[in-house]
Amino acid sequence: MKITQEIIDELIRQARQDAPDETCGYLLGIKGPDGDTVTENYPMENIDHSPEHFSFAPKEQFTALKYARNKGLKILANWHSHPASPSRPSQEDLRLANDPNIRYAILSLHEGLHLNSFKIVNGEVVDKEVHYDL
Repeated sequence: MKITQEIIDELIRQARQDAPDETCGYLLGIKGPDGDTVTENYPMENIDHSPEHFSFAPKEQFTALKYARNKGLKILANWHSHPASPSRPSQEDLRLANDPNIRYAILSLHEGLHLNSFKIVNGEVVDKEVHYDL
């Protein structure tokens, strides 16, 4: 999955603004023969307002899906931040990763800035991509 620096910068701004709570959203874009390309971040509210986990509001998820469809985009990834832990799925992240057709991206603000995305199938990471590591 390709993510531009401009979108990565937007994710970092959102994560820093919402810290110490986790922040979240969808990465929208285009599925292509040479891989998926993220064209925009769709920020969402973490209705848990927690530094250790996040939840989307179902109504906001529906609005995001409708928005993506109207623009001819796909939801390529669910993303969230880890303000104080590494960019890897927690046990809760693995348990809640129910869609094997999207990636799960995690932006860590812990010991630098790290953005990785994961393909998770049946609670197991089957693929990892590094998108930003500073």
